[in-house]
Order: sequence, then C-alpha cells, then structure tokens
Amino acid sequence: MSGSQFSFLEVEFVEQFEAAEKGERYALSDPRTAMIHARRALESGVKWVYSHDRALPQPYDSKLNTLLNELAFKELGGGHVFSVSKKIQLAGNKAVHEAKPPSKLDAVEVMSSLFRFCLWLAVTYARDKPDPKLTFNPHGLLDHSKADKKSLEEGQELAAKLESRAEAAELARQKAAVLAHTVEELEAERQTLLAQVAEAKKLAEQMPIEAQGWSESETRKYKIDALLGAAGWRLTEMRDREFEVVGMPSGSSIGKVDYVLWGDDGKPLAVVEAKKSMTSPMAGQHQAKLYADCLEAMTGQRPVIYYSNGYEHWLWDDTAYPPRSVQGFRTKDELVLMIQRRTSMVSPAALDIDKEIVGRHYQEHAIKAISEHFEMDRQRRALLVMATGAGKTRTVVALTDLLMRANLVKRVLFLADRQELVKQAVNAYKQHLPDSAPINLLTEGNADGRVYVSTYQTMVGKIDELRSDDTRRFGVGHFDLVVIDEAHRSVYRKYRGIFDYFDSLLVGLTATPKDEVDKNTYDLFNLETGVPTDAYSLEAAIADGFLVPPRSVSVPTKFLRDGVSYNDLTEEEQVDWDLFDWGEDEHGNPLDPPDGVDPAQLNKFLFNIDTVDKVLEVLMRDGIKVAGGDRLGKTIIFAKNQRHAEFIYERFIANYPQLDNGGFARVITHSVKYSGSLIDNFKVPEKAPHIAISVDMMDTGIDVPECANLVFFKMVRSKTKFTQMLGRGTRLSPDLFGPGNDKTHFKVFDFCQNLEYFSQEMIPADGAMAPPLSEQIFTARLELIQTFDAIASYGDERAKVAGVLREAIASMNPDNFLVRPHLELVERFREDQPWEDLSVGDLAALGDQVAKLPTELDPEHEDAKRFDVLVLNTQLGALRGEPYERQRRKIMDIAGALEDQQTIPVIAEQLVLIQAIQADEWWENVSYPMLEEVRRKLRALVQLIERSKKGVIYSDFVDEMGVAVEYDLPGTGGAVGSNEFSQFRKKAEHFLKENLGEASVAKVRSGEPLTPDDIADLQRILVAAGVGTDETFAEASEKAGNLGRFVRSIVGLDRAAAKRAFADFLDEKKYSKNQIAFVDLIINELAERGIVEAKRIYEAPYIGLAPEGPDGIFVELDVRRILELVGQLNQVTHDAGS
Repeated sequence: MSGSQFSFLEVEFVEQFEAAEKGERYALSDPRTAMIHARRALESGVKWVYSHDRALPQPYDSKLNTLLNELAFKELGGGHVFSVSKKIQLAGNKAVHEAKPPSKLDAVEVMSSLFRFCLWLAVTYARDKPDPKLTFNPHGLLDHSKADKKSLEEGQELAAKLESRAEAAELARQKAAVLAHTVEELEAERQTLLAQVAEAKKLAEQMPIEAQGWSESETRKYKIDALLGAAGWRLTEMRDREFEVVGMPSGSSIGKVDYVLWGDDGKPLAVVEAKKSMTSPMAGQHQAKLYADCLEAMTGQRPVIYYSNGYEHWLWDDTAYPPRSVQGFRTKDELVLMIQRRTSMVSPAALDIDKEIVGRHYQEHAIKAISEHFEMDRQRRALLVMATGAGKTRTVVALTDLLMRANLVKRVLFLADRQELVKQAVNAYKQHLPDSAPINLLTEGNADGRVYVSTYQTMVGKIDELRSDDTRRFGVGHFDLVVIDEAHRSVYRKYRGIFDYFDSLLVGLTATPKDEVDKNTYDLFNLETGVPTDAYSLEAAIADGFLVPPRSVSVPTKFLRDGVSYNDLTEEEQVDWDLFDWGEDEHGNPLDPPDGVDPAQLNKFLFNIDTVDKVLEVLMRDGIKVAGGDRLGKTIIFAKNQRHAEFIYERFIANYPQLDNGGFARVITHSVKYSGSLIDNFKVPEKAPHIAISVDMMDTGIDVPECANLVFFKMVRSKTKFTQMLGRGTRLSPDLFGPGNDKTHFKVFDFCQNLEYFSQEMIPADGAMAPPLSEQIFTARLELIQTFDAIASYGDERAKVAGVLREAIASMNPDNFLVRPHLELVERFREDQPWEDLSVGDLAALGDQVAKLPTELDPEHEDAKRFDVLVLNTQLGALRGEPYERQRRKIMDIAGALEDQQTIPVIAEQLVLIQAIQADEWWENVSYPMLEEVRRKLRALVQLIERSKKGVIYSDFVDEMGVAVEYDLPGTGGAVGSNEFSQFRKKAEHFLKENLGEASVAKVRSGEPLTPDDIADLQRILVAAGVGTDETFAEASEKAGNLGRFVRSIVGLDRAAAKRAFADFLDEKKYSKNQIAFVDLIINELAERGIVEAKRIYEAPYIGLAPEGPDGIFVELDVRRILELVGQLNQVTHDAGS
C-alpha cells in the first residue's frame, strides 16, 4: 500500500487512484498540474459511476459537464457529491484556460474536494469499504519545490495528453476483452459486476449521510496556515502548534494553544486561537486571552492575541487598543515592533513639532489634533479638512516626522489619484524629511524605503505581489500609517479595499469643505457627519493671510449663454450654416442643418472662432500682469474637451504669434505626450508656457503659486471640483509683482455662469453615486430571486438566475485582497445548495458584500451590460406590478434603432422579435420569460446600433460680449481687499512680531484693556516704522472692530494671561479631563490668534470634544462664565462697543 492519502482507491479504483495521487504529489510544487490531474481523476470517477450504477440514466452526451448536471447525479450524497465535483471541474478548467497560475491554497482546496469525492466513491461502491470518517490532511502534502511549474500552454498540452491517453486506454481495454472472451461471457461478467456494485451501494445507503466526513475543518485550518505562511511563519517546530500552557481556569489547569508565534529570543509574540469555520471567531476571544495570560506568566512577555475561524481574523493587543478586524497576520519583525512599542513609544504631545517643516498655527493645530486622536482617544482613523493651497502635504510630512520620532510609525504609504500628485508628494518628503527615504512606486517599483508614494491603481496591483519565497511584499502590517491625499467619495467607493486591507493608522486629507464631505466618507473614518478630526477652511486661510482671495468676474457672451440660433445669424452667416457638413445619420445620409445649437453643444462639435477670440481678448487685456506689467501672469484655461483645448491654442497663436514663437501657451492634457515636462516648465516663473490650456489634468493637485489668472471656459456643477479648481490660484507668491510686492489676489474669468451657480445658496448633494454596472446587474438578479420567492412562481427561471449568480461568484479569485475579507460568503455561495433557500439575511449579505466584488468572467461590452440593467429592472417592475413605462419606451426605442440596421445578418435573424416588441400589443400581459428572451437575444446586438456621426464644424459667426459682473463667492472671505491693505497687514505683522517688547504691544498681549492713549501709541509706533497710513489704519479698525483688536489678531494673547483668565476651569478637582481639554483649546486659539469669537466654540475642533458645544459638557452657569471670559478678552479696549 502506498503512502498516499488516496490509498483506499488503490485496489478497486486503480485509474482514479493514479490521477489523484499525481494531483496530491504536485499540489504544493505545481498547482496547475495538480488541478489538471484532479480534474482527470474526477472525470474518470464520474464516468465509472455512470457505467456501473444502474440507477443513473445515461445522458445524451458523455462530456463531464453534462454528466455532472444530470438531475440524478445532483442528488447523490445529499447534493454534496455534486458540490465538490463542480468545485474540482471549475478549478480544473481555470487551470487549463487561464494564464494566471493557481495558488497553493487553490490546489489544496481542490485536493480536499477530490478527497471527499473519492472517499464517497469508495464508501459507496467499493466491496472493501474504507472508514467513512477519514479526513484529508493538508499538512500531509509534500512540497517538491524543485519541480518546474507548468505554463498555461504546457498545462493545456498536459490536459490534452491525459484525455487522449484515457481514450486510448479505454479502447485498448475493450479490444483486449473482446479478444479474450465471447460476447456472452463479457455480458455475464458485466452483469455480475453490476450486481456487486448494486449490493455495495445498498450497504452504503444503510450508513447515515452524516457518517461521511463532508466537513472541511482541516482545510479551513489550512487557510490560517496559508495566511501565516504569507507572513513568513513556517510553523515547522513542535512548539508552533498545540503548545501546552499551564494556568488555565480548569481542573487540570492545562490548555493547548492552537498556534504560538515565537520570537528569536524564545518569547511568545502572538497566540492564534482557531475556531470552526461556522463559529464566530469572537467565540475564541476569551480563550485566547486566557492563553496570553498563561504565556505571560510563563515567559514574562505578553503576546499579541489573534482569533480566527479561517475567514474572519481579529487582532487584539490588549495593552494598547481594543480588538479590531484584520485581513491577515503580521510578520515576525512587525510583531516584535508592536511589542517593543509598549515601552519605547513616546507621547507625541511630549515632542516638538518641527517648525522647519510647518510653522503655521493651523498646521500645528491639525498635527496635535490628529496625534491626540490617535494617542488619547485610541482612534486609528483621522480626517483632516484643509483648504487647497494651505499646505496639507507639508502638514502630513510633519505629522509623519512627529509619529516616527515618537516610535509610533516606521513605514508610511501615501496614496494619491494622479501621477503628478505622487511626484509632488515624493518631492515634499525628499525636501522636508529626506531621512525617510521616500520611494515613488510608479518609477521605483522594487525599491525599499520608509515612505512609499503611489497611485491607488498601482497599489491595487502591488498588494497581491509575492516575493520569491511566496511571502507578501506588502502584508497587512507593512505600513503603520496610510495617508489618502485629495480624498473624495469616488476614491473611497472604488479603493476602500486598500484602506481596509492594511492594519494601520489612516489619515484622510481633503480640501472639500467639511459640510460638503459626504456621510460615507465620515463613516469610513468612524466620525460624526460634519465633524472631521480637524478643519481649516478657505475663508479662514484667506482671513489669516495664508491664502489669497479670488477677484471673480462673470463675462457673458451671447453664444455661450444662449447658444447659436439660425434666425439670429446674418444672411451671409446663414449661407455658411447651410453649407456646413453637419454629419451623417446611421445610413450614411447627410444630416439636415439644425435650427440652432444650444450652449451645451457649443465647443463639443461646433467651435466658433469669434467666441474664442473674444475670450482670449478679455484675458490678455484684463488678466493680471507680471514682469513690470509686460507679461501675462501664469494662467490656466479650463477647456471643455481635447478638441476645444486644441482650438483655443490654434486661435491663440493665430492672434498672438509674436509671443515666444508659439510657446507662450500650450495644451497640457492627458492626451499630450510628456505633459509632465510641460507642467514642470509651467511651475517656473520665467519659463514658458505661461498659459496652460487644460482638460481635467490641471483641475486638482497642481501647485503653481505664481498662477494669477483662471479662465473657466467650461461648465462645472460639482462644488467639490469647483473649489479644487479655484485652489489653483489661492497660493501665496512673494515678490510676484517685484521686490516686496507680493501676490494679494488672483483673477477668475468665468464665461459659463459657474460664478452665478456657486454664489447661490445650494442644498448640499447627498453624495450618492451610481454603483458600477456589474454591481447593478448582480443586485437586480438578487431582487429577482427575492421576488420569485415572494410570489412563489417561476421555479425554473429562479434556478437559472441563481445559476448565473453562482457562476459569477465561482469565478471570484479567493487570493484577491478585495475578495479575501468576504471569503466565507464567496465559498458558501459557490455551491448550488445554499441558493435553494435564501433568507432575507442571505440576500442582504450578498447584496452588501459580494455584489461589488471583482469577478474573472470574460469581459462584456458596456452596451450589453446597460441593456441587462434596463431589462432586469423592467422584469422587476412587471413581476411586482410596479410602473415600468420609462423602461418600456427605452426598450422600444432600442428595438427601433436595431430594425433600422436589419441589413446586418445577426440583427436580421432577430427581426421578428425586434418588430414585435415595438408594438403596444406585445406589452399587454408581458411576462418574465418574454422579457428574458428579449434580454438574451438582443443584449449582444445593442452595441451594433450605429450612432449618427456629427461633423466637426469650425464657424466664424460674430459673437456678442455682454457686461462683466463681479461676484463675491461664499467661503472665500468676501470682496478682495485692496493691494495696499494686504501689504500693510504683512508689514505690520513683521514689525509687531519683531517688537513684542514695546509697552503698548506687550499690553495688547497681556490681556489688559487698552486706553485711547494706548491705541494712539500703537498707531504712532507703526507710523514711525513706516508702516501704514490713515486710510489703512481706518480699514484695519473697520475690519477688526478697532486697531487694538487688529494688533491682537496678529500678536496673539500671552498664553499665561489666557491661563490666568481661565484658571478656575483648569482645576482637575472640579472639572473632568474633557472639560479641561475644551478650555485648553480656547487658550490655544487665544494664544495663536488673539481673538476667539463666541460662535467658534461651537465649531471644529471644539465639537470634536463636545459635539453639542460647551452646553453638552458644562452646566449652564459654566457656559455663561466661559462666554463672559471670552467676551472680556476679545474686548481689548475700554470701549464697550468694541
């Protein structure tokens, strides 16, 4: 007898044994070959059953798929035989047809399924039956690592060879039998054998189905082994498994730990408690904790705690954080670091923020808020809202530095959605934190460092990357901090799997105003809607002088506002209109000239010379100039599309050929090769291009402080995007207009009514986004099943819909990091049986967790998928008795478009159906099967519908320019202050901070009320220093309330004075930690900004501590006292009106 786990086949099932044994032999060294042999063993076994079991009818075809789907076969073994057979068949097919090699875990699961099929075969039909309780042992497989893994082509060749060999062997056997025996003898032998098989089967049927080992417990446990192996844990020593500990609260006080992960010093790093797959891992939490207690008592080191059921995994370092769900295990080095941090970590609050990296009060405030959120609140996710241009990247570089020095963070992943943003982040880390060895994963994919910067798309591919030893390069614990730049809801929807995969601290950065950030984003960060960890608005940044405001003007042109009407054209222009090539219909016939072109169509296919010339004229005449007024400042023109951008460029060089030989303006879009070098040149003040004509590429994330003009030559309706686009101009630029003459504002020229739109009070969007088509289709089919069940009808149709969904789930790659967290559901619903009786909970879980997962089905045309969504929703309406008129009309329109192209043979084949569904009579009492026939037969045809081809038209009609109107955009600090006042504030700030010792300045900082003589003295010393005039002093007093408050807003309030004022509230005996922290926030803001308006303490960051404001944590008397103190300190002078 061999040493194979399939040895029970060796005597009576020789052919099946040989194939199974080969699969077993190759499972770990060459999974593709193993799965091909496993499929061969299955096929051989199934055919044996059909040829020897009289109860099975012979189907019309001998192909494996046909044999498996025979109803009588499906019922064998209570349905279990069919389930494991389909798993082996599908895996074998993938091994033969898919280029991506299967994993070791795939092969182990297939061999486990083959073992259960073969055990059933032998228990049911063998005369000498094996023990039905035999189980498959994944650890019994040997890794012949020197075996060469077969390529896809070699695998296909092997499969063909095995099939040919099997057919030849069968023919040879039949021929030998014929030569050795008469027909009568052969038939007699056959009848004897069939009788013996029937008798063996009868004995097997007396055995309860539960007696056979259909449990996959060992394979489930192997999943944990595989995840540990991916983290480098080889588990080769006796102490690694079933380790005996003493001190358990039981009679013997002895327990056995499923897994102990040991450090090189012989001390335990982690315990892993493995529960059954159908048991919640939470059931093992307390047991795992008790094991950790025992190991700590035995070794002096408390291990990290894991508990898992093979699908769900939880990590609990009960010295630092509550338990949390994770997607795998940490490496030895990562666990060592976790344990070391228990003693080596320093409180970030005890360290100074590096002012060489950030020096602005709001940046320091953000860093403190986030680090306190991590350290004090024991939270692991933070969201920072900060205006574009306010220095989010530098803030996070300084945060990285602080957390690294605190030994809280070793490696960082910085994610952005664009290559240019990746490049900027790498440069920021290189400049401000060079020791972090920043790596650009786009260009240095194999390099190692401490800070990795990548696009989301690149990181998705990197997560599943394996080293040569089959360990993951980027395991779940590889990064201690993940930063999401320019985060918005579409990023979270599409790439949330990345953030959930890494077991790290998470910081999201966004410039979207906090009230515009959608609920799902706040949910991702475990925050209350509208309450980020910290926020610094565009309005505040402009008011504080850290960003400059826009001077916005809406410039109307008749065509861009009203479109082009044929009746409004001159006779000469009408002649041109009629002669234009307006395109062709689906038959190739010329389209008639339209009566007009609406504004939305302008610059899509109709490009008017005079309109573009007038826009460029306004820019060149009224745009902000630099170089002593001789050159237009850096300018971005936001164009509608690539052709529009190119047309603007053509008109620019036609009108201004003398400017830098055509290099003054350039098109910078994703379609332009080497656009990165153009952006680099655009960032250099003296280099061309000075005008960037862009489509989307320059909308977000491009830092060009010298940018002085923005031209909106397209309509924008997303407030988030509009805010980002405005951010291209808000950055400070010292000496932009000459030495000492800094940038004080930028200009916005809007030709498409964006300013009017965003100046209105708008209802915030709900943030909803349409799911991808594949997810919509999956969800609609789930709803169909639910509807079928509710009306108790269409049983066969329900089975087909369930089969389609099951096939989609079966194609999902279990090694994909997006699929892995939902593997329990995926594996369960790969089988047929669970679909027979779906609960509401099952449907909800499938819709919520599985519908969004990627499949490996063959890709389909987008039009076919859209048609699926349309018809599936129509079917739901028809079944539920709900209105579906809109969908009906759409289907009829599509049918009409198909009929117009009946010269195409495949469309002609379905012409009867196409014509029928255009008649209202067809829709009377329409049924699900009728609609399903339409979906099935027409879905592949809709992509053939010929859309009419519009011609591209370049016209030169005279456009009319209206009167420009200035707009003050909400949230940008109101009207732009004068250039003179902006310069005055900067000079005053510089002088006052250099002269804090002056008596009147010191009095402002002390909090003592100022007298009129003090105010006069302040003005005197400023004038003596050459700072300010009567006009600027008057403007400062008007803006701040009085000159004293203006000075206080610059120099701040002495921290000691603020603490004295609030001394009563800092008494730990009277007030709680939260109450004192709230008052500390007021003191910090007074010290930094001098003034705290009463409404501020009901905003972030205060509501981070008290969501309802001070009223939520203080009694009414204390709230009144706090407001009184704030009011007194804000007063600055004796004048009660101030």
